[in-house]
Amino acid sequence: MATPHQQTSSATLPAAQPQAGYLRLEGIVKRFGALTVVDGVLLDIPQGAFVTLLGPSGCGKTTLLRIIAGFYEPDGGTIQLDGKRIDHLPSHQRGTAMVFQDYALFPHMTVGDNVGYGLRLAGAAQADIKRRVAGTLEFVGLAGLADRWPNQLSGGQQQRVALARALIVEPKVLLLDEPLSNLDANLRERMRWELRALQQRLNITFLYVTHDQAEALAMSDWIAVMSGGRIEQWGTPQEVYNRPRTPSVANFIGAANLRPARVLEKNGATVRIELYDHALSMPAPATPVGDEVLLCIRPEAIKIGIAAPDRAQVSLAGTVTRSAFLGSLIRYWVQIGNEEWVVDQSDPGAETIPYEGDVTLAFDPARVHLIS
Repeated sequence: MATPHQQTSSATLPAAQPQAGYLRLEGIVKRFGALTVVDGVLLDIPQGAFVTLLGPSGCGKTTLLRIIAGFYEPDGGTIQLDGKRIDHLPSHQRGTAMVFQDYALFPHMTVGDNVGYGLRLAGAAQADIKRRVAGTLEFVGLAGLADRWPNQLSGGQQQRVALARALIVEPKVLLLDEPLSNLDANLRERMRWELRALQQRLNITFLYVTHDQAEALAMSDWIAVMSGGRIEQWGTPQEVYNRPRTPSVANFIGAANLRPARVLEKNGATVRIELYDHALSMPAPATPVGDEVLLCIRPEAIKIGIAAPDRAQVSLAGTVTRSAFLGSLIRYWVQIGNEEWVVDQSDPGAETIPYEGDVTLAFDPARVHLIS
């Protein structure tokens, strides 16, 4: 494994499917009394990938992370890391390290002592600890701050200290529990890129927990979307955003227009579906004729205007009920019949006057995703 003192080249982009699991969770179950918090999770996490557990509060993602770390004992299932079962081992023997949401720095210890804490527990020689602490602090951009106290650091610096303390023990898997949630918006965005760059330089496996969809999409090689203690969808950021498997995934990751429809006709791997008075053809090999389905159209896939759209596009007449200027886009809520559509107009420009009243919405049928 690469350490902070042995940098490697950036990790390559993930293939269409992950390789055999480096960190393998098989049927993990965790109950607190009568409440099942983690419900039979099966997950194969490839080596050297940045993987995110994404989901709303209470979905079980932090509990699952703590089970992997060894802080909670599972009520069922097994955990393997690099081909060896680890769920029966104490946390310090598992080959994992964890960065907590509140960083969990010891206030009575200096930065250097905080970073070297794990090495002292392992009985490392003092000279080795001093050398590795200095090297790791330099690696995370905190050179010269070993004698500072945690309360003398900014939030971003405290986060780096927590990272350094985890990395110095050279874990096979680094577990991160919403480590950016306490930072302000600008610093949080900058730290996203720093964390991603750090993971690529080290080429070790990161398992990251967040409820922030933008964070997960921006940083991850793979995303596991959790709901009700289960993995609802696993895939690349592009897959879970553009091809959500369930309505809850579609609604949780970004905004989505979900519209019920019925399959009218099937021709091989293509189905014909009616949306209002438009017939759409799209691939859906496993959807029988007559089935109820949901159509998912993302707000940015829809154009808004007054002029008639291209004939190749689906056009819908509606009325703007409200709009919001969001900087890089204007978001519209458009009433069509008894349904409200959300539409994003990107890069509106300083002189753009938002649409009001009657408008036409248009989108390419290829941008419609079918949820069966």
